[in-house]
Amino acid sequence: MSTRAQIAIQTGPEKWAHIYVHYDGYPTHMLPALARWTPKDILAASEIRQVRSDELDYFDPPHPPKMLPYPTREFCHLYVWQGGAWADITPDTPMPERPQL
Repeated sequence: MSTRAQIAIQTGPEKWAHIYVHYDGYPTHMLPALARWTPKDILAASEIRQVRSDELDYFDPPHPPKMLPYPTREFCHLYVWQGGAWADITPDTPMPERPQL
């Protein structure tokens, strides 16, 4: 069974791209694997089978990222770019502040 995850990248005010990751979305794999990749790299991949430290294995053709006004956890794990590094936003970790709609 796959551990699915999402990577949320802020692309504008109240605009977050959510990139789907199909395999190995658990933090002990994802955080070291993501360390080498920038938000620009992840956005270019658009829809990812697996993040590895040496390669982004992405779907071809990919589905475009889901665009939402704030980071949203739809799978087990959500990763966001914070302070120049990737962070795992798990259920017991506070989410970035959600704007009032």
